Amino acid sequence: MKAILITGGASGIGRAVAQLFSDRGWRVGLADRDEAGLKATAAMLPADRTTSHFMDVRSPEDWEEVLAEFTQASGGRLDVLFNNAGVAVGGPFGAASLEDIDRALDVNIKGVVYGARLGHPYLAATPGSCLLNTASAAGIYGTAGAAIYSATKFAVRGLTEALDGEWAGEGIRVRSLMPGFIDTPLLTAAVGGSNRSVRETVVEAGLEFTPVEVVAEAAWSAVHGDRLHTLVGRTARRLAFASRWMPGGLRKRMRLGRG
Repeated sequence: MKAILITGGASGIGRAVAQLFSDRGWRVGLADRDEAGLKATAAMLPADRTTSHFMDVRSPEDWEEVLAEFTQASGGRLDVLFNNAGVAVGGPFGAASLEDIDRALDVNIKGVVYGARLGHPYLAATPGSCLLNTASAAGIYGTAGAAIYSATKFAVRGLTEALDGEWAGEGIRVRSLMPGFIDTPLLTAAVGGSNRSVRETVVEAGLEFTPVEVVAEAAWSAVHGDRLHTLVGRTARRLAFASRWMPGGLRKRMRLGRG
């Protein structure tokens, strides 16, 4: 039985991916700091092939413990490591607290790097394995009003591209998801110290949300296909098109705060 370990599995994209892979016969490991969310997600899945793991992706020790626990339950298999946990930071860069900046850097970059590095031996030992990283449309072009978040997702994109080349000889496939705006608990985060959430800001800008179920299907396709980066949603596709064919126009839009 194939096995997938999902960070950020308590809600949002992680939960949707867990449900889809489980429905298609996979063993699923859920990892998150949200104990209530973990229990809720686990309750949706078959108990005989689901494990839950409380962890902080910023902790190498947690990574080592969870990887060992999950592969013990899976019979040594780690077919997919889904590096999905992340936090949102939005608003004017000059208003961002150093605490929020550090948290975003630690979760969105260090958490992904630790997962890749410590998951590598398990992936290498599983034929046809895949490291799947959640990047973002914000990693396509630097996004005004989300500078730190955008920077972290560029880092995830770069890591994905580097490891795709480095690990190909070991038979490990490396992929990323690059979704636009997804209506998940991440969007409840306040913007730049204000009382407005990221979700409210997106709605006011007239931008669309992509359902998590669509992202889950994209994750399945990414794991089973050969595309390095999988764009998800109209926002991501528009940004990719504009960054390639109309970079000047996109730059102007960002300067006007209409990215």
